[in-house]
Amino acid sequence: MGAERAEKDAARERGLAATGASAVARGPRGRLDQPRTPRRRLLPDYDPEAFARLSERIARFLGTGRFIVLMTLVIILWVLWNIFAPPVLRFDEYPFIFLTLALSLQASYAAPLILLAQNRQDDRDRVTQEQERKQNERSIADTEYLTREIASLRMGLGEVATRDWIRSELQDLVRDLAEQHVLPPTETSRGRDESDRSEH
Repeated sequence: MGAERAEKDAARERGLAATGASAVARGPRGRLDQPRTPRRRLLPDYDPEAFARLSERIARFLGTGRFIVLMTLVIILWVLWNIFAPPVLRFDEYPFIFLTLALSLQASYAAPLILLAQNRQDDRDRVTQEQERKQNERSIADTEYLTREIASLRMGLGEVATRDWIRSELQDLVRDLAEQHVLPPTETSRGRDESDRSEH
């Protein structure tokens, strides 16, 4: 039993060693500490941003009156040439199948270009709306802060003693002391009392 178990363990260790060696021998795919070699692509690389900008320009041109006028002139010249030109020079006889094919090809390219331009415009609008929302949040926060500051200033000003209030309090205190005969009435206090009465 012990010998069989030892043989199984030895065979297992040999198998693990073999798999480890084969993993190392497999090459760069087995090594995680090294980047993979770049694969060759069948399609050429292109800048999607440049393509999107070009598609936006084309879509803007397709949505102008200039394009409609130019396309109308081309169609009129095409039809007139293929009706009135000598038969040898005509390239698209009636019912103008080649013209129909060209217009359908132009429409099949124009629709995706317009959709791509609309998607880019939607992305721009989304970014603009997000920036406006953040700006509005900052404005609301600033307004709330200023409102709290103004309220605290009003409360602080409400507690500040004015000169008239201090004067009236002092006059009341002098009267109370004079009534209690702590202070003798003086000419100045009488004169002030009379002037205050005359003012009121």
